[in-house]
Amino acid sequence: MIHRQVAALGASLLLAACGQWSGGNQSERAAGAASFPRADRPVAPIVSTRWSSEEARDRVNEAEDIMDRAGIRPGMTIADIGAGEGYYTVRLAKRVGARGRVLAEDILPEVIDALSRRITRENWTNVSVKLGAPEDPKLPENSFDRIFMVHMYHEIAEPYAFLWHLSPALKADGELIVVDADRPTDQHGTPRRLLTCELAAMGFRLEEMIAKPTAGGYMARFRRSTARPDPSSIIPCALRG
Repeated sequence: MIHRQVAALGASLLLAACGQWSGGNQSERAAGAASFPRADRPVAPIVSTRWSSEEARDRVNEAEDIMDRAGIRPGMTIADIGAGEGYYTVRLAKRVGARGRVLAEDILPEVIDALSRRITRENWTNVSVKLGAPEDPKLPENSFDRIFMVHMYHEIAEPYAFLWHLSPALKADGELIVVDADRPTDQHGTPRRLLTCELAAMGFRLEEMIAKPTAGGYMARFRRSTARPDPSSIIPCALRG
């Protein structure tokens, strides 16, 4: 059913030339992104390290619900990309337990420093913290059962380079979990069809996409279905109308 729906949505997607939204010249881009197309859409600025307060999110059981749907179990290894203040990081750490591991990654040094202090203060011995780059999360290959990206996909300035570098980090049966709002990227969300198109362009197949109003939008689960494309062959997705 999912695959038929995704195919139908393709009629609403047009492949467009890169560079319409991002501006600038190639020399201004990071070396790890220079061979990839730019996103043909606005990229939201990072305006906060939190989507909502932890207390408010727990009142609606956000993390527990998302982790249940994502199949998070004791002993798993999880990456929390765009970890911010660590709302999901510490709850994932509790769920996977002493036999599991969580790697929390962010691109802002000051955020990583604050999160490191929290991890030490709260004694989460199964959590590691890592500084990534906007175009490359710098994850070890074949290491993760799940990679979480919660309310941050719309802030990725180089989505094609980022996903290309991220892909090898998933185990063969691993899943990429995306939570975002269903609204334009310049309004701090990602339209569902655009997300599906961009992930498909990078070799990811949509397994499930469901409304999650308690998490501020929707949750999507993806698996790798094909090999990573050659960067020069990628045509960026764009919604029209």
